[in-house]
Amino acid sequence: MSREVTFVRIYLREGEHIMRDLVKHLHATHEVAGLTVFQGTAGVGSDGKLRTASLVDLSLDLPLAVEFFDEPERVESALADVIVRYELHHVVTWPATVREAAHRNEGA
Repeated sequence: MSREVTFVRIYLREGEHIMRDLVKHLHATHEVAGLTVFQGTAGVGSDGKLRTASLVDLSLDLPLAVEFFDEPERVESALADVIVRYELHHVVTWPATVREAAHRNEGA
């Protein structure tokens, strides 16, 4: 069984302090599927500044990637809201296919 979806990756920094609220909003308001947050150990932002995790660095401003997927219409609706609400500048989308095993009782 498979279905077509739109996959989304939103790039943030810890120092922006919006990840937790963004994730809660995507889940509670838009009910998107497959939502995951990844924390990078290093990254270069649009400002060209290298951010890394080190024991000497007390202020963490590491890169974050919020990913989710859902039906294209639901994704478009969610993005129209959150891009403005959270002033997002780095959002990437692409079409994808979700492949799932059929339930054992289907077709029996």
